[in-house]
This record gives sequence, C-alpha cells and structure tokens, in this order.
Amino acid sequence: MDPLHLSYALVGVLGVLLAFWSSAIRRVPVSEPLLALLVGVLAGPVLGLVDLPRHEVSVVTLEASRVLLAISLMAVALRFPLSDYRSVIRPVGVLLTVAMAGMAVVSAGLAWLVLGLPVALAVLLGACVTPTDPVLASSVVSGGPAERQLPARLRQVISGESGANDGLAFVFVVLALSTATSGSFGGHLATAVWAVVGAVVVGVAVGYAAGRAVVAADTREDVDESSLLIFTLVLGIAALGVARVARTDGILAVFVAGLAYNAVIGDRSRASEQRLDDALTRYLVLPLFFLLGVEVPWRDWRALGWPLAAFVVAVLVLRRLPVVLALKPVLGLSWRSVAFLGWFGPIGVSALFYLAHSQQAGVRDPRLWVAGSLVVVASTVVHGISATPGRRWYARRSSASTS
Repeated sequence: MDPLHLSYALVGVLGVLLAFWSSAIRRVPVSEPLLALLVGVLAGPVLGLVDLPRHEVSVVTLEASRVLLAISLMAVALRFPLSDYRSVIRPVGVLLTVAMAGMAVVSAGLAWLVLGLPVALAVLLGACVTPTDPVLASSVVSGGPAERQLPARLRQVISGESGANDGLAFVFVVLALSTATSGSFGGHLATAVWAVVGAVVVGVAVGYAAGRAVVAADTREDVDESSLLIFTLVLGIAALGVARVARTDGILAVFVAGLAYNAVIGDRSRASEQRLDDALTRYLVLPLFFLLGVEVPWRDWRALGWPLAAFVVAVLVLRRLPVVLALKPVLGLSWRSVAFLGWFGPIGVSALFYLAHSQQAGVRDPRLWVAGSLVVVASTVVHGISATPGRRWYARRSSASTS
C-alpha cells in the first residue's frame, strides 16, 4: 500500500471524527494537534504502516509548516479589531524584545550546558525553539471556552506575541546560522535587517491593497462572508509569496499584511476570522502533526539518553516561565495573568519550520533535529493536555478574587 495514500486516508478519517465529536473534544484535556501526533506515532513507529523517505519529509515539513504559519498568522492578525491590539502594545512589546531575547539565551544555555552541544549549534537550537507557536496557542485563546474563561486582554497579548515573534525569530535564526554555517557575519546581519524591514514594507503594501480592494468591492455589494474567508486564506499565501520573491521574512510579512488588512476593513473581518480560527485549529494542523508523529526519531532520542530528557524538561520549565515572571512589573498584568502567560508559550509549527529551514541552510548535525523535534513533541503533549485545565484554573481564580 502506498504510504502517502494511506497518510491521506488516516488524516481524512481523523478529520471526520474530529468534526463528529467536536463539542466533546473541546471539553476534554486534549488538542487536535496532539491527536494527530498520536495517530502519526501509531501509524509510523508503532505499527510501521507509513514510512516516508527522510529527505522528502524534510522538504515537506519546511513547506507545509511555512504555509500553515501563513494561514495561522493571518487568523491571529484578524482575531481582534486593530484598536484592541494597540491597547496591549506595552506587554506585547516587552515580550517581543526582552522576553524573546531572554528565552533565546536560556534555551541556548540549556542546550550547551545539558546537552553539551557546541556553542554555535546550541545558539541555533535555542533560536529555533524560542518563538511561541501561533497554531498551538490558537487552541488556547480562540473558541467559546477561551472567550468565557480568559479575559480579552490576556488573549490579545498571547495572540499579538505569538503572531509577531514567529517572524522576528527569523532574525535570531539567521544570526545563529552565521556561526553554524559558512558565510560572513556582516552578510547574515544584512539579511536579518532586510528580513524585518522588507517584511514590514511588503506586508503593509499587500495588506493595504487587499483591504482597499475588499472595501471597493463591498461598496458595490460584490462581497459576502464566505468570500471573505477564502480571501483571507489567499491573502496570507499571497503575502508569503511576495515576501519570498523579495527575499525577505515571509512569516513576519504575513502577520503585518493581516494587521494592515485589518486596519482597512475593520469589523468586516470578524466573522470570517472566527471560521478561519476553527478550521485552523481543528483541521489544517492535522497533516503536519501527523507527519511529525510518523517521523519521530525514536532511536536517536534513545541514543542521546537522559541528557536529552533533562534538556526537554528544562526547556519546558525554564525557557519561558521564569523570564515572564521576572518581567511582571513592566508587563502591567496581574500575577494570575502573568503565570498563565508564562506557562502557555507552546513550541510547535514555528520551531519545526526553523529546524527544517536550518537543515536546508546547510546545518548537517543531526542533534539539531533530534533535540528540537523532541521539544516540539513534548510541548504538544504537555501544553495540549494542560490547556483546558489551565483555562479552568484561571476562571476559578478569577471568580474567587471577585467574590
């Protein structure tokens, strides 16, 4: 049996079952990415039904994660009115600067100290696992349960950070690649600067033009809500493509394009965004996490032994929570919100993208993928299981503090 066709069948059946039991799944402590990951593990390493060539998996992972991030970041940019994002500029700004740098340093230090990686490789691994994943975070902050259990301001902070830091992580990865691969630091620095500047220029231009086109069509009553949903998907892919042609950061360009589009069309985006969020967190993540489950490097994990297990635990506990807690005075949030924000910084699709990108850029040390993939798997499991209880804990503490 063709393993690719079998993969299509398994992912399709999982999608049908998720649709059938959608309400029940929302009430239990599991997430759609976690279920897809488990099905992939069962079909691949456990039963041996699906076995794909490693070089093909690397290419597919890179492109699939790139497209999924583009769609996810478009949904994040449209999740709230732009005025709501403006109200959380300070906490999001702190998270995108001080906290992000702190998480990169902590992760790199752990890779060097616990895993014993060379400094250059440790810095690159730390950069790859730094960003908060917008796909996994979407299951925490979107949907009915999240809207009932979490305040809008906290959801806006998580959305804004997870949207922007995936693109900004490109700067960290490019600079880390300058030490892990051949090439001058000056050349990589110029690439990093153009990645940010070019992404902003491309994003604003594409998003503004798209928004004006929708507004003009709406005045002629040529646009309906179903068309807006498809248009937002196409817009994300278009911004990604234009940015790639311009050799700039496509991930950041998509998020900026979404914000520019949001600013122009206003409330027209709300209905289509909600359906995009639902589709993203329930169905579009399935193929990528299924693929990750199929290709988990069990033997390599065992070969690295306890240092790898200690590294993963240390990253989940120390990479984000202590950094965010230390920044509480400047975040302007309550201790309860800071604790929730510090824990729910999942590592997922964005890390897979940067790990695959680093391999394509010439990093051949297998420890990068081995360690990074286990961090992603562990985060998917731990944050997927703790998302629902975490939201309920927050809601109970909120009720207790106001009673």
